[in-house]
Amino acid sequence: MDKQFKVGGVSKSKGGYKVRFATDLTRVKILAKTDSDINLIELPKAMTKPELVSFLKTSELYTNANYRAAIDAADSKYNGVVSTKAAKVKPSLEAIKARATAKEAVAE
Repeated sequence: MDKQFKVGGVSKSKGGYKVRFATDLTRVKILAKTDSDINLIELPKAMTKPELVSFLKTSELYTNANYRAAIDAADSKYNGVVSTKAAKVKPSLEAIKARATAKEAVAE
């Protein structure tokens, strides 16, 4: 089961704005040491990170342009399209022989 968070929001760190996840509002004390423009809200229910980011897109935080960029980045990270790796197809013996024949023909 994924970890559940009861508080979420955005804060400005050295690298820019980031979406923050917390179990309670005491996280503000920790963030205040390094971050500024901290805006955390209590959620209506405990949520996973993907659910929390989707909720933030419907909250008033999304109206701030700086916050919107951070929320969109987190949305693509946590709710993005899952990429699947294509399985490599092994060449058949006939394909290998055909390549060898083609190389011999070019070499002549």
